[in-house]
Amino acid sequence: MIPEGYTEYKRREYCKAIKCPNQLELNTLKEGTPAYELVRKKCSAACLHTTHEFHRWLTENGYVVIKPKQ
Repeated sequence: MIPEGYTEYKRREYCKAIKCPNQLELNTLKEGTPAYELVRKKCSAACLHTTHEFHRWLTENGYVVIKPKQ
């Protein structure tokens, strides 16, 4: 559940913002095609960027990571 006044991170928003070459290639392909899935697999198995870079981008762009109380 997203707290009121907040927005959820959209899939591949970081990749699009930094103009990742893999994302730029995905933008030219039809979702679900073999070529698209091949590039997606490349992204999930060997992302060009680090988790640290991603989290820094999130922070710089006003995102917060929240977790509900258990």
